Amino acid sequence: MSKKLALVLGLGLFGLAGCTQGINPTDMDRGIIGAGVGATAAHLGGHDVAKGAAIGAVAGALCDDVRLCQ
Repeated sequence: MSKKLALVLGLGLFGLAGCTQGINPTDMDRGIIGAGVGATAAHLGGHDVAKGAAIGAVAGALCDDVRLCQ
């Protein structure tokens, strides 16, 4: 898989990671889910896990604010 494709796929997954249906999650719930997915994706891609977790947490927590998780 090329690095560009992995990056685009990873960014899409970060945004969607915090979206949970039917359980009415809080921003904290979405942030935790996003952090887990971000850390996993960064590890699998050979990148900095802490940075991936931080990006995933922010994307997960904010996904409903930008109406991505509706």
